[in-house]
Amino acid sequence: MTQADAHPFHLLLGTCDYPEHVPQDRPPVYARMQRDLGLSFVRLAEFAWSRLEPLPGTFEWGWLDDAVEAYHAEGLRVVLCTPTPTPPAWLIRAHPEILAFDDQGRVREFGSRRHYDFASPVFREHSRRITRAIAERYGQHPAVAGWQTDNEFGCHATSRSYGGASAARFPEWLRAKYGTLDALNAAWGNVFWSMEYTDWEQVRPPILTVTEVNPSHVLDYNRFASDMIREFQAEQVELLRELSPGRFVTHNFMIFESGFDHYDVARGLDFVTWDNYPTGMLELFAPPGIGEDLRTRYARTGHPDLVGFNHDLYRGLLSGGERLGRDGAGTPNGPWVMEQQCGQVNWAPYNPMPASGAVALWTAQAWAHGADVVSYFRWRAATMAQEVMHSGLLRHDETPDRGFAEVAALDQTAFPVGPVPARVALLHDYESLWIYDQQPHAQGLNYWTQTVTYYMALRRLGIDVDVIHADADLSGYAVVVAPAITLVSAGRAARWTEAVNAGAQLVCGPRTAFRTPGGETWPDGQFGPLSELVGARLLQYDSLRPTLRQTVSGADDLSGTFGASTWAESYRLNGAQALAHYQGGPLDGQAAVIRRGNVTVIGAHSDTLIGAVLEGVLGAAGVPVLPVPEGVRVSRRAGQLLVQNWNPEAVDWNGTTLPPVSFVVRPDDAGQPLEGEQDA
Repeated sequence: MTQADAHPFHLLLGTCDYPEHVPQDRPPVYARMQRDLGLSFVRLAEFAWSRLEPLPGTFEWGWLDDAVEAYHAEGLRVVLCTPTPTPPAWLIRAHPEILAFDDQGRVREFGSRRHYDFASPVFREHSRRITRAIAERYGQHPAVAGWQTDNEFGCHATSRSYGGASAARFPEWLRAKYGTLDALNAAWGNVFWSMEYTDWEQVRPPILTVTEVNPSHVLDYNRFASDMIREFQAEQVELLRELSPGRFVTHNFMIFESGFDHYDVARGLDFVTWDNYPTGMLELFAPPGIGEDLRTRYARTGHPDLVGFNHDLYRGLLSGGERLGRDGAGTPNGPWVMEQQCGQVNWAPYNPMPASGAVALWTAQAWAHGADVVSYFRWRAATMAQEVMHSGLLRHDETPDRGFAEVAALDQTAFPVGPVPARVALLHDYESLWIYDQQPHAQGLNYWTQTVTYYMALRRLGIDVDVIHADADLSGYAVVVAPAITLVSAGRAARWTEAVNAGAQLVCGPRTAFRTPGGETWPDGQFGPLSELVGARLLQYDSLRPTLRQTVSGADDLSGTFGASTWAESYRLNGAQALAHYQGGPLDGQAAVIRRGNVTVIGAHSDTLIGAVLEGVLGAAGVPVLPVPEGVRVSRRAGQLLVQNWNPEAVDWNGTTLPPVSFVVRPDDAGQPLEGEQDA
């Protein structure tokens, strides 16, 4: 076998399987079927603690031994999980202090999953113990390619516990950060409403107050809770590195999960994975602004840009450094989709059957946005408990379902792994998310809505996008877009200024640099440390109810009239020039879009205005645009171009008829423009 055969440099596929759910004679049968389907990986055991350790200290490995050997015999690579998302009943009843508290101060009981507090020292001890046990058993097994820690941190609003162990640990965390109560009181502005503390033990989690909670208190509690997740995972990673050298370690993150700083938690992993459920995402996780018209149109595929944004976000969580790949050192180490929807889901308000072709389309899109492996959830539909209505590649009776046929028809060699050639960076920051959403000031608008609106505008222009941290290295990007980075430190402002001085175009959205790192406003107002770079300060902001709109009138390079909803802010100019003004209403005549050199700020929430401004900025930066029809998207990777049609009907575009819910892969002609591609 050649090195290329052993480690192919194209997309590989896998599945999530549950040998603990079926008779012991099934894994050998399933393994043969998975091999024949062209799968390479199988994920196991994330919820299996009660079967692995049915009584304290009593382990039953036989069923998992047999399953691992069955998959190994058919040449599949195994991804094993630490089973900590589901501590068993014997552990919870012996140590109820493990349980978390919700934001109403109630204990979250045993009986489903993720029923633990990350700060619990008792649970941390048992997490290390079960991790060590499973890693000692399988860490050197030749079938084991790598490990997944726990499962879906934050799912079901479990990133933060508001009582118990977390409540006890929080004052200690604050003391380490601030040193003195005077420093804490000053940082939080506790003199307001007489909220000052005189003892660390007086500080509690920020819930159940009579009216609004202090936003700085919330911001620090969110930072604290995120640190607990980081610490919890780091303990597992350390053990897995020790006992299973040469195998990757990853975690499967969630759709639009906001409860912790993913960049911080991802450090120490080899690559990240995420769980992609496009139709469920559209129904349950879509940000405000995705209305019923879009939910109906894309009910059977999900919206391309909601899925695409999450792909790009998770591709950008890790950068630089030597990390293991999907089959060890020197093998591809891009992100995975650890759980890819392959039929109906069971957990959204509505769970329509995916369109014919959707599973293949989702797989192709994942590859084009950087995924090296797509793993389908699940192999066989569950015949028991909470997920009996959730589809698998096999139906309940073990016959192949619709998604199985689409996977079987895929040519994996058509999807080479390699870089995504993005020249545009979109900046993202969880701390800005937390503080923005604590005081959104406009119903129907939040951090994700504002951020995704800019992302969608770029994708409608045919642009590949890197979603990266607001403090990431910006060298090499022609355009940097900061849609909603409301929290800007002096250091962050300096990095952005350096990028602009090096020639990058910077585009900022409303509320940029409104906050200090502590959550207050800057004493000299927005834009704080960015004021000189921007050449302006905030004049007014207008929070618009749904029945109110603002009109923005552009001139010169930004001609036209645009309607704005939800939010509008205007500026006092100090070196910047106005590209557009408000027309009518209380902001009449005030600057709505401003520019100073390479820096542009858009003050109104308007998808058409954002698209027009971005098209002009891309042109100034020499980045070709390719405007695409509604529901059509293009993505580039490894010298290939993926053209996607997410519409329920055929689309004629650029001389080609794209069938409904379909894709085409073709060479990218070494970067030559497509027909219709243009400098903006």
